[in-house]
Formats: sequence, structure tokens, C-alpha cells
Amino acid sequence: MTKAVVFDIDGTLVDSVDLHARAWQEAFAKFGKQIPFDKVRYQIGKGGDQLMPVFFSKAELDEFGDEMEKYRGDLFKREYLPQVRAFPQVRALFERIKADGKRIALASSAKEDEVETYKKIARIEDLVEEQASADDAEKSKPHPDIFEATLEQLGDVRPEEVFVVGDTPYDAEAAGKAGLRTIGFLCGGFPVEDLRGAGCVAIYKDAADLLSRYDESILAQTTSAAAARD
Repeated sequence: MTKAVVFDIDGTLVDSVDLHARAWQEAFAKFGKQIPFDKVRYQIGKGGDQLMPVFFSKAELDEFGDEMEKYRGDLFKREYLPQVRAFPQVRALFERIKADGKRIALASSAKEDEVETYKKIARIEDLVEEQASADDAEKSKPHPDIFEATLEQLGDVRPEEVFVVGDTPYDAEAAGKAGLRTIGFLCGGFPVEDLRGAGCVAIYKDAADLLSRYDESILAQTTSAAAARD
């Protein structure tokens, strides 16, 4: 029986992937590298600790990595965060999941203060029971640390009783390393093939799509199967 659903945030609940990519692209240019937008965008979903080494050497990161990450963070909050909007029907989906008796948690590579802002944007503050951010993990996605932290916060919930919902292959990879199954959303811009290849067991366009098909979804099916056994 499914007892909890753990959501990624960026690209899953809020439309922020392009905005993050632009902020990183500007930061990289500030520190001497012109990286094509599509190459940066494909890395969104990772935290800075895993994203920056894709484009910069260890020596470069030792020299100015912390400064570059701070510059990017300040730039995003100043220029791009005010543009972030929630995807349609996020709150309604959360309400449906809660009505189904399931707990809801968040697991994001974003910093804690950004997570709090996103919750307000998506109007889900009162529907989230637990959350883990980059501040709770030694390494960000695709490492499992953030999901392991979320599981610890959920307490008496076993991995097989949890579904993750995310929009990137890094969500599915990280979740899989923590023993969790992942439902993929396409609203973050990653191809179906990449999500399936990373281990997603079901794929929907976005929150509105999952909500419209909830009764036939894997979330409802696992509840129905358990009820039938009882």
C-alpha cells in the first residue's frame, strides 16, 4: 500500500527550469565560460555541487566555485524567482492525494529558503507534512541523500510504500538508489525516453494530467489493491 508521495519541486510543481538555466548560464559567463543554454538546461535538477563540475574543472571550482554558486543564487533570487509560477492544478492534486489518505513530502535540490517560497507560489504550505532540501544532504541529486533524508523524516514508512514524483532523470536515479519508485512529469522538458531510461514507472504531462487520471493511476491502484486484500 502506498502511504506517502514525495514530490520534487523545480520543473515538477513550479515552472522554473528555464529560469534556473538562464541564471546558471549568466553565472558561468560571469566566471569566464559561455555555455550553450540547452547544455545548461539539461543539467537542471542537480544541485550546484553536481552541476558545476560538468562545466568547470576541480581547480577552477577550488578557486572560485563557492563565489560562483553564491553569485548564481543571488542572481536567481533577484531576477528570476519573481517570475516563477506554479503549474496548473498542483494544489488540487495535493488535496486529492491527501483525501486518499496519503502523506505528502517534498524533496528538492533547492535551498531551504527557496523551497519555502515555492510552497507559497504553489499554495501547498498546509498540505506538506515533511520536506528535505539541499541543506539536508551532503550531495544533491542524482545522489540519494535528499530522498534518504525525506524517508527519515517520514519515520515509519518503508521505501516500497512511497512514490516519488519528479521531472528529471536525476530524480528517478536518486530515488532508485534510495529504493523508491518514480512517476515522471514531462512539464520539466525532459524526453519520455530519458525518464523511462532512468527508471520512471509511469509518466504524465503534469500535475493536471495526473489529477485527471488519478483514479486509474498507479497511486490509486496500489490503494485499491490493498483495500481489496483487507
